[in-house]
Order: sequence, then C-alpha cells, then structure tokens
Amino acid sequence: MAARPYWKGQIRLALVSIPVEVYSATKSGATIAFNQIHEPSGKRIKYEKVVPGIGPVDVDEIVKGFEYAKGEYVLLDETEIEGVKLESRKTLELTQFVDAQDIDMIYFEKPYYVVPADDLAEEAFIVLREALRRSRKIGLGQLAMRGREYVVSIKACGRGLVMETLRYADEVHKAASYFRDIADSDPDEELLDLATTLIDKKTGKFDASEFHDRYVDALKELIERKKKGKTLNIEGDDGEKETRGNNVIDLMAALKNSLGAGDKGSGAKKTAAKQAAKSTGKTAAKKPASKSTAAKSPARSTARKRA
Repeated sequence: MAARPYWKGQIRLALVSIPVEVYSATKSGATIAFNQIHEPSGKRIKYEKVVPGIGPVDVDEIVKGFEYAKGEYVLLDETEIEGVKLESRKTLELTQFVDAQDIDMIYFEKPYYVVPADDLAEEAFIVLREALRRSRKIGLGQLAMRGREYVVSIKACGRGLVMETLRYADEVHKAASYFRDIADSDPDEELLDLATTLIDKKTGKFDASEFHDRYVDALKELIERKKKGKTLNIEGDDGEKETRGNNVIDLMAALKNSLGAGDKGSGAKKTAAKQAAKSTGKTAAKKPASKSTAAKSPARSTARKRA
C-alpha cells in the first residue's frame, strides 16, 4: 500500500508555484509497551476519572479549563478551541534564504520528504532543487498544518527536497544557562594532540544501520525467556566501572592506551618527543654534584641541600 501524503499543496517562490506532496521521513522505532496488572487476579488495572469529594464522573461532564490563578479556571469547550485553529493553507511561500550553518541544529524538529505532485511540476521542482544546492542555501517559510502554524525549512536532498519543521525560539532553552560554569580555557596541547589523533583514527562514514536499540533487544529476549518459564541473568554494570580522575597524567595515559601501542599518529609521536625532552631535562637537573666539588665548596653543597 502506497504511503499517504502528510500534506498536499504548492511551494511558491516569487511568482513560481510548484505543486508538491509531503511525506513523513521518519517512523516510530520498535518499543515495548507495558500494562499495569493486579498480580493476585492477573487482571489489567483501569483508571477512572474522579472528582475529589464526588467520586467517578461521566465523560460528557468533562470540559477543558485553563488555570489562570490558583484554583481559578477559564472553561473552554471544543467548539471554541476549534474556532481558534488555523486552516491548513495549501501554499508554502519561501520568504527567506539562509546559509545552512546559520541555523543551530537544535532548532530542527522533524523531517519530511517533498516530491513533485505530477509530471508537469517536475521541471520547476528540479530547478528549485538545483538552485538551492548550487547556492548552498536553505529556504524558510511558514506553513499551517492540522490547526498549527510551523516554521519550516526546505533544502536539497538527493533527487528531491527535505522539509523540516523548526522549533520556535521560546521552545529552546538558552545554552548559556547550562554552560556558564564550564571553564573558558584552552586545553593542554599534548592532550589535545592525542585526542585529535584518536578522533582521526576512528573517523569513518556514517551508516545508520550499524546502530540499533540494544535495550529493546534485551527486553524482547527477556520476555521470550519469561514466556518459556526461564529467567535471564542481567548483570548490573556489565563489568564496567566509572572512573573519574582529575590527574592530567591519568588522562594522558588513557589517551595513549586508547590509541594503542605501535599505532600512534604523528601527533602522538610529537607528544612522546616532548615528554622525552622534558624527562631528560629533569634528570639533568637532579644529577648530584661530584665529590671533589662538594669537598671544595661545602657552603655551596649546604645551599643545594637546603634548596
């Protein structure tokens, strides 16, 4: 069965209108839903809507209310709420274009695939797609769907376009309130060199199929074993222990071990050379004076000991 479009309409760029269809680009992943069961009877627990001092009430007696003060409500019925909803417009007008990196990734909410509605719309669709790709821009506009207005972006994606709904500014927490206690300082160059080498070593192409929800898999296995009357031995921490060290030497050792012996990049070699130079300097500084010098200059020897 072919997927049904989430929205049908047209993208308008100045005087050019392009009929399109919009499809959801994502789907819900595998989840495990649980019900609450009364163990002695084995029956499912249900919930009743009750009013304190009155008891269970009929569904027809329930209305929606907004609490504007403690214990004070404005009551609204469904007809009034429906009257405020925006009608779904059939036109997405691109009113602004920005560089892709100008929009923080935290504002992107949900992606949709955009395709031409018919063969007649394909030529204009391709022109818009390639213009966005060549200019490396993202188109912005506002679109009313299902009673709500969204800010959306349009960008080239393969042979088609991707539309993404964006969060409004008041829906995003300011990062500064969370990051302000983090020190604004430069890291140690040797540590940074090792960390960069480790990142380079582990760099590769992204493949979403390589990742899967291990928690859901474990739950499914547990359920199957329980169905067969078996139990599953689950280890608490999988043998891993949390280690937190403030010592720079520990961090240096951890980065070196991560890189692996005999497989270090140029950054690691530079770090090893710097450490060797420092070690040589420290050894020379700690070398004791000869006996003849100590015998000829007792005052100097005493001063060195005190130092």
